Amino acid sequence: MKIAYLVHFYPKVSHSFVRREIAALEEMGISVDRFSIRSCASELVDAADISELAKTKIVLDTSKLVLLLSLLQVLISRPIRFLKAFKLTCQIGWGSDRGLLRNLMYLAEACLLLKWFKEEDISHLHAHFGINPAAVAMLCNTLGGPSYSFTVHGPKEFDSATGLALSEKINRAKFVVAISSFGKSQLYRWCDRSNWSKIHVVHCGLDKMFLNAPYQPIPDQQQLVCVGRLCEQKGQLLLVEAAGKLAQEGLDFKLVLVGNGPLRKEIEALAIQLNIKDKVEITGWASNSEVQRHILASKAMVLPSFAEGLPVVIMEALALGRPVLSTYVAGIPELVQPDCGWLVYAGSVDDLTVKMRTVLQLPIDELEKMGKVGIQRVAQYHDVKQEALKLGNLLNYEDLIVDPLVLTPVSSNLHQDDVRVTVTK
Repeated sequence: MKIAYLVHFYPKVSHSFVRREIAALEEMGISVDRFSIRSCASELVDAADISELAKTKIVLDTSKLVLLLSLLQVLISRPIRFLKAFKLTCQIGWGSDRGLLRNLMYLAEACLLLKWFKEEDISHLHAHFGINPAAVAMLCNTLGGPSYSFTVHGPKEFDSATGLALSEKINRAKFVVAISSFGKSQLYRWCDRSNWSKIHVVHCGLDKMFLNAPYQPIPDQQQLVCVGRLCEQKGQLLLVEAAGKLAQEGLDFKLVLVGNGPLRKEIEALAIQLNIKDKVEITGWASNSEVQRHILASKAMVLPSFAEGLPVVIMEALALGRPVLSTYVAGIPELVQPDCGWLVYAGSVDDLTVKMRTVLQLPIDELEKMGKVGIQRVAQYHDVKQEALKLGNLLNYEDLIVDPLVLTPVSSNLHQDDVRVTVTK
């Protein structure tokens, strides 16, 4: 059995979880071909991502003529299949916020992938994100291509479920993956109850770079770190506003923002306006090792997001023994609990300010205790090898013998989806 992965942008700075998942599947003996709709090669800074780029076929790196010829070839060779796919394209396109023309482009992409999949003998396609990769996977399957599944991260899929034809994508898929129990519940909302049995939780996972990292004590320096794209939904503007309030109180600290994005200039301007330019550092995009270094140099991770799935950077911080301050959003409360972090109401600058003050004033030994709980929790429930075994089981990979899922809760706050799987070959 040979499977393919399809992502809108791959490799990408913020998609290291996909790379880790693929690597874990390959360690199990599953052959994985990588496909991406678009390239963001210019943003790559991590050596592992640059290496992945060489293994990835980019759909839109081909010319428009090649896409058109692929579409005409399928129309001529599989007219009935093509008409069914065209009808489905119109069906999902008329209700889409991206319109019919963009969905017709997805059909052309599906035709090209159909050719590539036949050449590579692909028997199953797994897409990450329930937006256009899942649409292309569904259309390719309708054309006679391989069965497909997809992982839904949120929040985009839940915010625009009708426009994205999420119910139709679930209905036609072999199975669907949510990355948290919250995500699973949202997928239940947007599909018929008869399809609930095909929805499963497979967490995003970390590899040995974070899970086996030597423990480093929390430093005395008053530094907090936020890792993520600089955009509205990540809440960095409120984070800088809260930092301004703490600075007015006379607290001495540094706030490091690791990432880049459309709000960078606004964040820099706000720091100047609040007279805390010397307390706020924006690093730009960073490699995995640089992210790790910034986390280890800080007392805690702060991520005041308005909308999320379940951020991998939270897992990374906890795995390195750093408590996390985040929001009561989506799947975050499933991981960040009072024994390893703090949660605030999304959008509340006052609540965020209070908890940031708590972090900065809490004794190191209390932070260390919380950090060690975080290390244990991530190791038990976000080990990429363990999660890849669950995915391998869903794929019904013939070379794997997977034991029945056995519930092994570590705390009463964990859900029945948090299971352990063993495998032999």
